[in-house]
Amino acid sequence: QVQLVESGGGLVQAGGSLRLSCVISGIRVSANAVGWYRQAPGKQRDLVARIFSGGATAYEDSVKGRFTISRETDKNTVYLQMTRLNPEDTGVYYCNRAVGALLSWGQGTQVTVSS
Repeated sequence: QVQLVESGGGLVQAGGSLRLSCVISGIRVSANAVGWYRQAPGKQRDLVARIFSGGATAYEDSVKGRFTISRETDKNTVYLQMTRLNPEDTGVYYCNRAVGALLSWGQGTQVTVSS
């Protein structure tokens, strides 16, 4: 059974950092491109970072240089290290496949950045 469990969100001041975790069951992160998606209030869910099966990474322009996506294949977990956070980063963060058919969404983790 495929399951995505996100955690690590919280309330942080602008300029602060957070590390999100996504524990995945049912697929191997080493064999799939996995991404972090952000859904800001009243907006669509957008892909902000992804890590491909071979380990290469890609970022949406607004997070480039501030966010780092990584994984631990033995734990089947994908991380998102977020630094220099700003209020525009506020939203619910989800992980899911970044290539191919999406899996059922997890509950996400709320990130709130205060100015």
